[in-house]
Amino acid sequence: MARKIVITSGKGGVGKTTICANLGNNLANNGYKVVVMDLDIGLNNLDVVLGVESKVVFDVFDVLHNRCRARQALIQDSQNPYLFIMPSNHTNMKLSKSDIKKVVGELDEFFDYILIDCPAGIEDGFHRAVSVADEAIVVVTPHISSLRDADKVVTILFSLGISNVYGIVNRVRGDLVVDKEMLSVEDVYELLQIRIVGAVPEDDTISTISSVGGAISTRCGANRAFDLLCENLIEGSSKIYDCTMSYRGFMGLIKRKLKKKI
Repeated sequence: MARKIVITSGKGGVGKTTICANLGNNLANNGYKVVVMDLDIGLNNLDVVLGVESKVVFDVFDVLHNRCRARQALIQDSQNPYLFIMPSNHTNMKLSKSDIKKVVGELDEFFDYILIDCPAGIEDGFHRAVSVADEAIVVVTPHISSLRDADKVVTILFSLGISNVYGIVNRVRGDLVVDKEMLSVEDVYELLQIRIVGAVPEDDTISTISSVGGAISTRCGANRAFDLLCENLIEGSSKIYDCTMSYRGFMGLIKRKLKKKI
């Protein structure tokens, strides 16, 4: 059976879909069979982030209307044979919890991980996506508004019986953390009181990839952050990428000053 992990957030715009896509890619790079499932109905763009939007033939609604089987709707990533995408579409149609359980049930035995890209917030779409998950990852940025909303999501996840709830701190500006102008990963942990499994630095390469599609290159500094994130999920370790590393010391001071002038 697959580990079914919902990727959620308290508010939109925190990079949830990008996290889902690249987490799936890195898990697949480790030899695990992974399907990333887009349940952000109507606002879906997981296929765009992964660069497969032109390959979509069937989607989750086709599966539910018996126009194809679940595995026929999957798109295999061209770069990674272990990574598959279950697309959604821009529609006003709604899925029920039983609909989602049906699709996930058809995929369960064939994959090691099913990652579910969940709508932001705590409305009906959130509850439908969470209903099929055994674990949850809450994506936050180091800002009070994001953390306040995330705290509400964490409370609801626990109330729904999901005991394994993890946090990922996204878009961390190491220079601002060193200068104490941004919350650190430790601060986020103190506020949310959930296990932090990853910290991803603010990186222009990630922003570009989110716009044009594709996975993070191994040459990108953030790739190491995703490597550690995957290791933590797979092995239960607690190795968090240090986003402040290149901004400490004398040379780090120079980098911080230069970055503020850009």
